[in-house]
Amino acid sequence: MRVVLDGIYPSTIDDCAMAMQLTLLSRRVHIRPTRSRAFVVEAASLRWLEAFPQHGRGRKHERPIRLVEWQQAIVDDLPEPFLRGLIWSDGCRTVNRFDTKLPSGRVATYAYPRYFFSNLSTDIRGLFCASCDRLGVKWTQSNPRNISVSHRDSVAELDGFVGPKA
Repeated sequence: MRVVLDGIYPSTIDDCAMAMQLTLLSRRVHIRPTRSRAFVVEAASLRWLEAFPQHGRGRKHERPIRLVEWQQAIVDDLPEPFLRGLIWSDGCRTVNRFDTKLPSGRVATYAYPRYFFSNLSTDIRGLFCASCDRLGVKWTQSNPRNISVSHRDSVAELDGFVGPKA
């Protein structure tokens, strides 16, 4: 297994290496720099396909992505780390700012935090939304591939365990 990560997030690189080591599927986990600022975290094992049966030919968004029973049980028990991983890989937290003209003629500026999750795979977006539902996080589909979380209480819920990339 090989994961390429941005070098400006050293804690994420360490977390990835630790997660690979904790699987006990490989004797050694290697971290090596690339020519850019990225780092590759890799570990060799023939058993990775057992851990990730979703792996297969073709693009993720063009084939089914389903969790097998044991994976679903883990996600059901631990939706927070699952959501954190999805947001850290294919999402972001941002502040939405916009101006609007009030009936009085005055222009008001509003700003509020929100999370976005973006993935072409309908199945992966579905996994994200199901985990949000499990935690009571309100989400909306902004467009065909983006999920938005902007409700104040839901953003606060995600803030409690997602945190900034480090």
